[in-house]
Amino acid sequence: MIAALIGWSTNWLAIKMTFYPLEFIGKPPLLGWQGIIPSKARKMAAISVDATISKIGTVQEIFDQIDPKVLAAHIIYTVDPRIEEYVDELMLREYPSFWENLPASARKMVYDRVRKSTPQLVDNLVDDISDNIEDLLDIKGMVIERLARDKKLLNRIFLECGDVEFRFIINSGLYFGFLFGLIQMAVWYFYPAIWVLPLFGLLVGWATNWIALNVIFRPLHEHKVGPLRLQGLFLKRQPEVAESFCHIVTHEILTVGNIINSILEGPKGDRARNMVKKHIKPLVDETAGMGKALTQMAFGPTGFATLKNQVGEKAIQISQSSFNNPVFEQDRARAVESIMVERMIALSSEEFQDLLRPCFQEDEIKLILVGAFLGFVAGVCQLVFVFGEAFF
Repeated sequence: MIAALIGWSTNWLAIKMTFYPLEFIGKPPLLGWQGIIPSKARKMAAISVDATISKIGTVQEIFDQIDPKVLAAHIIYTVDPRIEEYVDELMLREYPSFWENLPASARKMVYDRVRKSTPQLVDNLVDDISDNIEDLLDIKGMVIERLARDKKLLNRIFLECGDVEFRFIINSGLYFGFLFGLIQMAVWYFYPAIWVLPLFGLLVGWATNWIALNVIFRPLHEHKVGPLRLQGLFLKRQPEVAESFCHIVTHEILTVGNIINSILEGPKGDRARNMVKKHIKPLVDETAGMGKALTQMAFGPTGFATLKNQVGEKAIQISQSSFNNPVFEQDRARAVESIMVERMIALSSEEFQDLLRPCFQEDEIKLILVGAFLGFVAGVCQLVFVFGEAFF
């Protein structure tokens, strides 16, 4: 019974030490602990991306699944009711006297011209981004940055995908520990040496962790042994895990809002911003053309150039804020999720195991050694407190 308890407790602690605490507690670098996953968040995120997202969808495929036409329609739907508000806000900030003194009929002409030109402008802009999406969007970098910043989310991906396996690891410590305990009991009965209990405690702490980890991932492919079909527990659940993983990724990481922000703020953000401004400039020129002499005289050449730049900046701001709509984001997330789940289910066992395997491989020996050490300590305690009178 004590061996079973040692097996269960060491396995439970091994899982906890894999994920917690999120930040280092103690005195670095040696006196203290940080969960293995959080301590190497960037590396673990990179491994996860390489093992999954990079194999189940290219940047172009993901963007096409979001559907550029739907994006354009959503932007127009969001912007159109607020055209007057946007124009007023910009003009009153930059040229308040000019705008306030402009006749209402002239302001209405500006509103109408902007409203009329917006659909074509947005379509052209989204098409341009779609054609250059491979260069503008670094999905791997985007996901890694997100998970490296949010260690709790990184933990969640592993914990939700491997929930069944982690529970098995903990509970198997009880079963395997009990079996080792029967052997220990027999050895102790015939040979009650002082080293037997500490040694078996160490073996139980080490072996229960090692066996549990191997049962999860081995055998890699299904083998038939009589009526039994043997395969690693995690690999058997490939369809279920694929749905869980892809749901988190598409609904919390690869959202439309995050993708647009990554395009505009990422490594190629300057190019994306210039692309927006390039498509906005004709709108300003065309709108000002209704009274070009008046606007040139009111703003001057420099002021007019500044106005174009400010309109471009406003367009970028609108682009980033247009997707703060949970209903729209969930709809697009489901569209991307469907193709990713299908691709992930089709991965080979060798490729699929890499989703969860890295979280154990990284410092796996540490977990096994911690289990062995704790088992040894428990064996010593058992020797001292249960059989102490006979030896000491």
